[in-house]
Amino acid sequence: MEFLLGPVSIENELVSLRVSVEPRLLEDLLEVLARLDFPVNPQLTHRPAQVTVEFPVSSTRVDDVRDALSNHGFSSASLEVNRVRALIRNS
Repeated sequence: MEFLLGPVSIENELVSLRVSVEPRLLEDLLEVLARLDFPVNPQLTHRPAQVTVEFPVSSTRVDDVRDALSNHGFSSASLEVNRVRALIRNS
């Protein structure tokens, strides 16, 4: 049996954030994420001219991430936000 976990509430749901940068900017981006006041566990996807950093976060923290990016020279418009849908299987 499968259950689809929906949002905890409209104001607080799990979302996936994605930022793509040039490889030379990866260290700076990871430093910005490390300075946030909540843990970030990024998944990195490397391509020849771009690295994509993706991580889950509460929707209440999206503006914190957007502000941190903007304050450190990254375009806040480069931040993609997607809803997360998790499947849990009951054995």
